[in-house]
Amino acid sequence: MANAAAADLVLDTALVKKYDGFGPRYTSYPTADRFHAGVRAEHYVNALQTRNHERPRQPLSLYVHIPFCNTICYYCACNKVITKDHGRSAKYIRYLGREIDIVAGLIEGGPKVEQLHWGGGTPTFLARDEMATLMGMLRGGFEFSPQAEVSIEVDPRKVGADTIAFLAELGFNRISVGIQDFDPVVQEAVNRIQTEAETMTVIAAARANGFVSVNADLIYGLPRQTVAGFSTTLDKVIAVAPDRIALYSYAHVPHLFKPQRRIDVDALPAPETKLAILALAIEKLGAAGYVYIGMDHFAKPTDELAVAQARRLLHRNFQGYSTKPDCDMLAFGISAIGKVGASYVANVKTLDEYYQRLDASELPVMRGVLLDADDLLRRNVIQKLMCNFELDFAAVGSEFGIPFAEYFAPDLAALQPLAADGLVELDARSLRVTPRGRLLVRTVAMQFDRYLREAQVKAQYSKVI
Repeated sequence: MANAAAADLVLDTALVKKYDGFGPRYTSYPTADRFHAGVRAEHYVNALQTRNHERPRQPLSLYVHIPFCNTICYYCACNKVITKDHGRSAKYIRYLGREIDIVAGLIEGGPKVEQLHWGGGTPTFLARDEMATLMGMLRGGFEFSPQAEVSIEVDPRKVGADTIAFLAELGFNRISVGIQDFDPVVQEAVNRIQTEAETMTVIAAARANGFVSVNADLIYGLPRQTVAGFSTTLDKVIAVAPDRIALYSYAHVPHLFKPQRRIDVDALPAPETKLAILALAIEKLGAAGYVYIGMDHFAKPTDELAVAQARRLLHRNFQGYSTKPDCDMLAFGISAIGKVGASYVANVKTLDEYYQRLDASELPVMRGVLLDADDLLRRNVIQKLMCNFELDFAAVGSEFGIPFAEYFAPDLAALQPLAADGLVELDARSLRVTPRGRLLVRTVAMQFDRYLREAQVKAQYSKVI
């Protein structure tokens, strides 16, 4: 499949309004709301032992969750701990070391780590000695490929050029910079005051220190946001030409995330304004030459994500789109979610629970799901749709030993209204998401979600657009 230029996207406002319901982001299938407490630490151990037996050399991806932040951003939906006490992070690093030691001790075969990502929270909340200690623990427990992608999320308000240089010394080579919006009125409304100069200093330092990919995070739909204000933000971001741009839709779900209760609902842009902001962003990013990867992600044609998509090697996991489709993911820290073969495991959510489990020399797994044959098949189908925008029925059928049209007869029937509306092109051999449907690819994928069809519970998800 050739990459889809952002300029080729079609934003049909009537169709967006018709299909803009609630739906999963499909960073996993089954989705995280299907995880249950019946999956425990022993299931994780069994999955790792199965891996040692069946595919010991399969590469690994590592994720570390650093929950600490100095201040709270009202829109945030992450699992975080607001504190200025660095004694708390020092303790957390010690316990991360315990979890890393346990998991590393269960891995056999000498697999190489192809990816490492630090997320949060604010990973750069950590003091430099803490960051160095954590990186040393990871490299001591696992063997890293010389070509490993090593990425970190940064808050430009909390770091300077010297910190970026230090991150490069630790081995980081990819960086994600939180921006959201440069409009000071919007920043005040979400309690995130961040100057353009702070942001540009970080991006310039990343390039000066050899980071091969710079990602900029933006959010549309924030309180007091306007088309004109966000247009100015887009111009400033495009001017520094980040390799990737993540353009997230703000999901206002204060019943799930308490900080959002501080947002003035009346200040949120009207749905028509939010759509106009999205349309403007697509237009500007397309004119600047960015490729639409999928969901909220845009990239330069030469970026690894765009190259992986063109080669059909793109993957989707809990960090979003990834270039490493064949990696098991080992996740560390509170609320971290990992994937090993046919299982997902999620850690406990609080520091106290985390410390208690590790004090007992137990893995801090709280819940998860073990995939059956149908789950594995549907995970593959949804991955292909989210990453490639198309399905070859014969290829999927051959891979899984099923008659595709017969197996998915209810799903294909459910797609007929979407085909009639021009979101997909559907025939006896294949399914293709059209340029008109790509912004609604979650809606297309939902038709293959057996759990959604059985439960009909969608309100806990974010809006599709």
